[in-house]
Amino acid sequence: MDHVLNIADYYVLTPYVYPTLWPEDSAVRQIISLWVVTNLGALFIYLGFGGLSFYYVFDHKLMKHPQFVKNQVRKEIQLGTVSIFWMSFPTVALFFLEIRGHSKLYDNINESTLGWSGVFLSIAGFLFFTDMCIYWIHRWMHHKSIYKHLHKQHHIFKIPTPFASHAFHPLDGFLQSLPYHVYPFIFPLHKVVYLSLFVFVNIWTISIHDGDYRLPGNLIFLINGAAHHVDHHLYFNYNYGQYFTLWDRLGGSYRHPSALLGKGPHDHIRRLMAEAAWTQ
Repeated sequence: MDHVLNIADYYVLTPYVYPTLWPEDSAVRQIISLWVVTNLGALFIYLGFGGLSFYYVFDHKLMKHPQFVKNQVRKEIQLGTVSIFWMSFPTVALFFLEIRGHSKLYDNINESTLGWSGVFLSIAGFLFFTDMCIYWIHRWMHHKSIYKHLHKQHHIFKIPTPFASHAFHPLDGFLQSLPYHVYPFIFPLHKVVYLSLFVFVNIWTISIHDGDYRLPGNLIFLINGAAHHVDHHLYFNYNYGQYFTLWDRLGGSYRHPSALLGKGPHDHIRRLMAEAAWTQ
């Protein structure tokens, strides 16, 4: 995040916002700046990419599904924006530790003993590590003693839209994002790669709520897409994974997508429309 903060300081904060005498490396100033940048950045990704997905990817026929909640999109956005606000506080604390040099993030690829191969290995490691951690955190969220207090808010939306992607109880959302922040404190990772992956995981979260249930060929058995995730919303104890189906298969929670078996939300809507037409 120090690259983002430096850009914000250079172009906006130093010349136009903060007093000249307030040094850029002041801890209080950095925390305030990180909080503003984190909130604006998260809202931009959520509302920007979520909006594009909602209008250009999401099939609006799904809103006719009987389990689609009244005023659902408004409720998703309200919960998502409130969650982002409260999640930003612990997130900024971790970002602050990063820019203060307490993580294993690095600037120069030459600093890595493996060079470019280390960069690609770190990307694979990030995806594997976070997918594994999120699977178990997510599954823990479904424990009966936890679910009703935290994760239930997200599961109100049985037929999610892209705006459901960030519609969590704030503590639930932060805990499921925690592996992204923990990784660079354990393993070396290039700063630009980390920032790119952070944006990627937010967009990925939007994509698995976008109602586009298509996946090419054999990727169906490897990638956890929207078709898998809508079954998680509908049937509760299946498909906890984030990117891959690996941990669901190992944990016995994998369910082949209903939408790919002619039993998904679209199929349900078509049957209802056919029945309505038949009775007329």
